[in-house]
Amino acid sequence: MLVRLLYASRAAETLTPEMVDAILAQSRAHNPEHGITGILCYGGKIFMQVLEGSRDEVCALYNMIVRDTRHSDVQLLSYEEIAERRFAGWTMGLVNLAKTNPSLILKYAEKAELDPYRCSGKASMALLEELMATASVLGRAG
Repeated sequence: MLVRLLYASRAAETLTPEMVDAILAQSRAHNPEHGITGILCYGGKIFMQVLEGSRDEVCALYNMIVRDTRHSDVQLLSYEEIAERRFAGWTMGLVNLAKTNPSLILKYAEKAELDPYRCSGKASMALLEELMATASVLGRAG
């Protein structure tokens, strides 16, 4: 059974490009052998990530993320059983919102900044899908 999980978290420290690269490298090394695909979006100190795969693998990874000291305020935004993946081409795609048009974020949020804590999981997922459709996702297939 496939599931899709969307969560948000805050970086425990100020994000540096090296920190994001380390998170991506770890994801891209771990995810293929566990059948996990997804996308990581960040802006300011906030992460938003989609994980797709088997229920056991996705839940195990989410539990690791909740315990990871690089994250704080981890909050589950959406969890659903799915018939097919939306992010199958990405072992872990990346979106840096500092490089996207702020009006795209404003379409789904109160302000033109990433804050999934103040909008619905459905709106957050729609934003990620639009970012994918507009080729804002980097790092295809690992």
